[in-house]
Amino acid sequence: MAIYKILRTPEWEALQAAGHSLGAPVDLQDGYVHLSTAAQVEETVAKHFAGEEGLVLLAVDETRLVPELRWEPSRGGQLFPHLYRELRMADVIWSAPLPLDGGRHRFPPL
Repeated sequence: MAIYKILRTPEWEALQAAGHSLGAPVDLQDGYVHLSTAAQVEETVAKHFAGEEGLVLLAVDETRLVPELRWEPSRGGQLFPHLYRELRMADVIWSAPLPLDGGRHRFPPL
């Protein structure tokens, strides 16, 4: 199953260059890489990245993250995937830009 990570373009470029990343500033602050399911990712973008240009959506292979992936309660008690190690390029299945369209981010099919 794919789960998703949102990065800003410079964060995505840094991940590609280094081959791994501890994530965005919020990930560094919280001590894990925040991820979302397909059902959660659009709300995550609307809540935390509203109107922000230059976002990239990463699809990540959940099976590659075991055993460092934990499902923990967050927004509204929903279980969110949290990665307790660096995110690696080898974890990424595909990436796609999230362009703004009428003030909302346009998602590829998930």
